[in-house]
Amino acid sequence: QVQLVVSGGGLAQPGGSLRLSCAGAGFRFSLTTMGWYRQDSEKQRELVATIGSGGSTKYADSVKGRFTISRDNMKNIVYLQMNSLKSEDTAIYYCRAGEPYSQWGQGTQVTVSS
Repeated sequence: QVQLVVSGGGLAQPGGSLRLSCAGAGFRFSLTTMGWYRQDSEKQRELVATIGSGGSTKYADSVKGRFTISRDNMKNIVYLQMNSLKSEDTAIYYCRAGEPYSQWGQGTQVTVSS
């Protein structure tokens, strides 16, 4: 059974940093593309970043240069380091295990406000 447990998030000031973690279990983590998505109350869930099994990464244009996705296949954890945070980064952030699992972890609230 695929399990994804998200930690991190919270409140940050504009320009600040936060790190999200997503621990996976019950599937072949090292062979799976992992992703971070976000959703605020007014928008559809959107892709933030993905990282392939080989470490290739993709980012939404809105976070390029500010966010970094990484993975530790020994610990089965995928991270999202968020720097230079902006108010528009405020959202619920979700971790996702890609195909063939297509599973979502629980969301974690990120609020960027002074």
